[in-house]
Amino acid sequence: MSGSYCVVGGGISGLTAAYRLRRALGGDAAITVFDPADRLGGILRTERVGGQPMDVGAEAFVVRRPEAVDLLDELGLAERRVGTTGARPLIYSQARLHPLPAGTVNGIPSSAPSMSGLVDAATLGRMESEPARPLDWRPGADPPVAGLVGDRFGAQVVTRSVDPMLAGVYAGSAATIGLRSAVPGVAAALDRGATSLTEAVRTVLPPNPGGPVFGAVDGGYRVLVDELIGQGRFRWRATAVERLERDGHGWVLRDDEGAVCHADGVVLALPAPRMARLVAAVAPRTAAAASRITTASSAVVALAVPGGTPLPQQSGVLVASGERLHAKAVTLSSRKWGRGGNVELLRLSFGRFGDDTARDTSDEQLLAWALSDLATLFDVEVDPVDVCVHRWLEAMPQYGPGHATLVAELRAGLPPGLVLAGSYLDGIGVPACIGAAGRAVAELTAPRPA
Repeated sequence: MSGSYCVVGGGISGLTAAYRLRRALGGDAAITVFDPADRLGGILRTERVGGQPMDVGAEAFVVRRPEAVDLLDELGLAERRVGTTGARPLIYSQARLHPLPAGTVNGIPSSAPSMSGLVDAATLGRMESEPARPLDWRPGADPPVAGLVGDRFGAQVVTRSVDPMLAGVYAGSAATIGLRSAVPGVAAALDRGATSLTEAVRTVLPPNPGGPVFGAVDGGYRVLVDELIGQGRFRWRATAVERLERDGHGWVLRDDEGAVCHADGVVLALPAPRMARLVAAVAPRTAAAASRITTASSAVVALAVPGGTPLPQQSGVLVASGERLHAKAVTLSSRKWGRGGNVELLRLSFGRFGDDTARDTSDEQLLAWALSDLATLFDVEVDPVDVCVHRWLEAMPQYGPGHATLVAELRAGLPPGLVLAGSYLDGIGVPACIGAAGRAVAELTAPRPA
């Protein structure tokens, strides 16, 4: 099948879409990817830190979701998939380190004993009594996570268990993320008639098959990016698309260098704010919905420190709300993935929804904060042998209450031949982005009614 197709955006969503287009359309189709970045991959970015490949954007994927695993297998990269060592993370709360509670769903606990030591006795008592208290739940409701969890379990569970998890996933908080996005299984259990939040969480606790929860790519996500580029066989234009217009049954794209590209179909794999501006004239309903999706920014400080630096045998630390640290999370990458060598790799993440930390803080200040936080957390003076700082501005969409309804409105406003992919649609993780890209291409290449 021939034809001309354009993909706007060269992150994991755009690259997967281009690859899927090539698979669906064959070798004769003309496929062009527009992305003005210095390299393709978007938030999948691998740098060499201390002489070793290290992901400084997205780091891991959830193994129980099939999309990333299946794509690696399909590309011939099954042997490059690696799992974690089994080291567990810690939570920093009340100025000290605690084990990550077991039996939680995105930080929402299934029992009071799992929170022992992390919250006070009054909160434990509130959790114990929760199943006996009447629950006012309306099927289909999508409150902020903090509203439901705070009401049922208490504020300390929100700030000390749920917030650290959601800050790591969304750079947001339980106050800004909707329940159906953060824990869809819990919302569904409540819809089905669970009589308490405790019951709903216990219903959806993932099974423990004994294997790693998270996976990664040996050599970093750059390996996956390169394979998608190679097998996608598309043309890359390192420019930004500034205008999108209808042209009969097709489309005309004009980039910032004045070049024009004609396409039978277009995949927009851009962040929501940029997509909204681009489609304002051709899909105003979609643009209006997309403009309501807010974003957060984050910065990553990746460090290589001398081997033998006394760091705990843990995978990292999640930071509770209100603590006197600058970082929201620390990943002890070498401990998490079992990487050896003469150096140990670790990374610290900064920036939460509503602040300007990632945008306005200098590299020097971020590094100073990183070293100070490590000293506070682990009582160790770190002397880095290599440092890499990378910023991800407006890269973390916030899945607020009612997000699924907003996405449905957004998709419903699209004209034929224009489809969407991206982390703001069906999930922020790599597997969800891969899945959304596949859905977009399937819709774009489906036979149209006569």
